[in-house]
Amino acid sequence: MKSKYTHITIYILLLFLSVSCNEDDFLKEEPQDFFVTETAYKNIDQFQSSLIDLYAKTRAAIMGDGTNQFGAMAQYFGTDMFQEGRDEENQPTRFGNYANSYNPTNGNIVSFIWNDYYKIVANANTIIARIENSELTDSEKISVGAEAKFFRAFAYRYLVYHFGDVPLLTEEIAEPKTDFTRDSKEDVLNLMVQDFSDAAAGLSDITEVEDGRLHNLVAQHYLAETYISLGEYGQAITAASVVIDNPATSLMTERFGSLASDTEGNVYYDLFRVGNQNRSSGNTEALWVAQMEVDVPGGLLSTSSAGPANLERMHGPLSWTLVDPDGNPGTIGPSSTLNSGGRGIVWIKLTKFWEKDIWGDDYDIDIRSQRINLFRDPVYDNPESAYFGMSMLENPPANNVLDDEPWRITPYLTKVTTIGQHPDNLYADKEKMLLKNSAGSTFRDRYFLRLAATYLLRAEAYHLNGDNANAAIDINKIRARSNGSLINANEVSIDYILDERGRELSFEEPRRLVLHRTGKLVERVRLQNSFNTDDIQDFHNLAPIPLSNIEANVTGELKQNPGY
Repeated sequence: MKSKYTHITIYILLLFLSVSCNEDDFLKEEPQDFFVTETAYKNIDQFQSSLIDLYAKTRAAIMGDGTNQFGAMAQYFGTDMFQEGRDEENQPTRFGNYANSYNPTNGNIVSFIWNDYYKIVANANTIIARIENSELTDSEKISVGAEAKFFRAFAYRYLVYHFGDVPLLTEEIAEPKTDFTRDSKEDVLNLMVQDFSDAAAGLSDITEVEDGRLHNLVAQHYLAETYISLGEYGQAITAASVVIDNPATSLMTERFGSLASDTEGNVYYDLFRVGNQNRSSGNTEALWVAQMEVDVPGGLLSTSSAGPANLERMHGPLSWTLVDPDGNPGTIGPSSTLNSGGRGIVWIKLTKFWEKDIWGDDYDIDIRSQRINLFRDPVYDNPESAYFGMSMLENPPANNVLDDEPWRITPYLTKVTTIGQHPDNLYADKEKMLLKNSAGSTFRDRYFLRLAATYLLRAEAYHLNGDNANAAIDINKIRARSNGSLINANEVSIDYILDERGRELSFEEPRRLVLHRTGKLVERVRLQNSFNTDDIQDFHNLAPIPLSNIEANVTGELKQNPGY
């Protein structure tokens, strides 16, 4: 699933880091040191190893590595699209209540976001600081610096949109520091513009990089996003157009890849099947893809644990646990089928708004809403049941279990699982497609960024720049591919664009970050997430800074956000 280069370098790096890495929380009493010797940054191989570590840290922060899963999944819980799956109001890790989840003492959410991304900032700063006195050639200095600056800006993207004003660190910290102060959001955004600009100028072209590696167009996309946040809409349009107009990029509009012969599938379904994510597989829509490997050191995915990258486990349904109306086993168990959705435990479920209302008159015709992509009606799949093949919703299980636990049957997005494509040694019975209990990860490469997101980002810039006609054209590029009704210029709004981002990019982009960035988190949760509508407060438009980091900053003042 990943390029040979990435696979080997991550493997070597992890062996090296096991004896040379200090992962104490950054912005606490201890400085962040991830190479201990002065000779660790001399030649290109050493710098490449440290850059690959930034890829690994970024992948872990976004996908979850088994230790920070709720920090990663916080991008979905408690938003306009997703809610706590089992309706448990006292779940602090799953946004059962904003007072518990957006809490300065919650180490499972805000601390993970803060610490994970400041570690990336710190490591990027170390790389940048060591370039000048290294043995790198001039061209290597440019390319290494460009890659490190991209990651620094990308990490600040998460920090500034979640927390607002944050400490702006641009130099390596070589000794303990306890006097951090917050810099303005504008200052942070301006640094991001400079870093993304340098990255766009110094990174290789999209046609010259291996799968998973950064290139100039990725930097241009995030540069466009940052310009929007600064109100520079014309420059945002220009940067996004560089990505869209590149002849090497285009939306996928025809069936392709490993399950192209599946007659129930469609091109949107194909985007998320095993082996279809990378440009090397013919996917011209992919811009940046997280590289995964199964049961390989550094590959993140494991058939012995459902901890890392476990969207299937988090979002997949629990209908596979139900008995039939007679009280007999209604299913064969968790299986690699559309009906079962793998081995889910439904900790994240769709809000009613996203499940139905967001589709409007296109509920039956938009391919993203069709059962192959959004499965809503499971059936009993145990051949020995008298209800075999019958709808569970129309024939509820015995003992009124759905009265108390209605969440056991919930619609799910099939992009989180790999139907019929789980690793062979994850099957308890391959003939029946029955999975072992260790299933739960999403066993494929995962998108960081697709071209569809750039179209919708440019639409946002056009709209904010007063050009709804061109905004509608960009939105309709996405809708036409999905057989959705085309919209007119007078229908364009930020809310419509956010709706379209939800329909297109669910479980790909960080929804919480997007809502924070646009200032829409509180408003849209109140309108579209009935579970959290009463507990979210106005001040939740910014996340709280972790109390542990404030308390560790003993010689400076790291002010808390209002309301906490």
